[in-house]
Amino acid sequence: MRHYTQLTEHQRYQIQALMKAEHTQTAIADIIGVHKATVSREVRRNRGLRGYRPKQAQQLADNRREHSQQPRIADSTWHLVERWLRDEWSPEQISDALRCRHGIRLSHEWIYQYVLHDKASGGDLYRHLRCQKRRRKRYGSYSRRCQLVNTVSIEERPAIVDCKSRLGDWEVDTVIGQGYRQALVTLTERRSMYTLLGHVQCRTANAVRVAIVRLLRSLKGPVHTITSDNGKEFAEHETISEVLDTSFYFAHPYASWERGLNENINGLIRQYFPKKMDFSTITKEQVKRVMNKLNNRPRKTLGYRTPHEVFFNINVALQN
Repeated sequence: MRHYTQLTEHQRYQIQALMKAEHTQTAIADIIGVHKATVSREVRRNRGLRGYRPKQAQQLADNRREHSQQPRIADSTWHLVERWLRDEWSPEQISDALRCRHGIRLSHEWIYQYVLHDKASGGDLYRHLRCQKRRRKRYGSYSRRCQLVNTVSIEERPAIVDCKSRLGDWEVDTVIGQGYRQALVTLTERRSMYTLLGHVQCRTANAVRVAIVRLLRSLKGPVHTITSDNGKEFAEHETISEVLDTSFYFAHPYASWERGLNENINGLIRQYFPKKMDFSTITKEQVKRVMNKLNNRPRKTLGYRTPHEVFFNINVALQN
């Protein structure tokens, strides 16, 4: 099977000579070694008022080639894409932000291809993507965790929480550091996806209680409900409920999907604080920086508004 290649100037002079000798286009194609459609297209596209002339045909072809090589996406747009990638925005978030805020259509697949090309050229943009390796299924038995007392099941939680129609319904969890010593307490508001992070020196019930109360009090916003898993670090849930005047609920054991939003946010947090990282090296400035990144990143489920905008009911224009 023949593959298409562009005609050379020498072949164009051959076409002219053979046309003058009254050869058919099929015969010309066989002589110069191309498909007959190539000859037909060449004569049709590059014929002038004085007929087919090879020098003129070569110039017309060069002009088309030069015009086709002009980039559809401006360099300034790619600079903006790179800046958002380095801020850990996903290609889909970037694609929709460009469309909604700047009127630029650039698919997320094209952005992925740009990242792959950058990687092949020795760039590091790929390191800012969330997924860096293939997922592996885990085998083995679940660990047995302590039994908490006086817990209230998620089945008794008000139905309005599932609707996400109000602010003030929170999901809580912990992200554990190296050696299961230090941890990050993560709180995510269900409607706005607004996230709070708190660093604790030890993953005890007392330390986690103090962090939760401190984080939620700092906002001075509504706290209608809090939902967690059955970890022993939430053993002081009754004190938290009393201090914050809220209701504390527990998901079913090993049912992480019942707190899916918080689990998803924890995955994003792991991009900055990976597993086996020594959390004793984490500073308050680092925690605050990551929290700001998460809360100022546009989300598809929020209509590409940011959690900060939704939680505080404001609109903030993105800067170029």
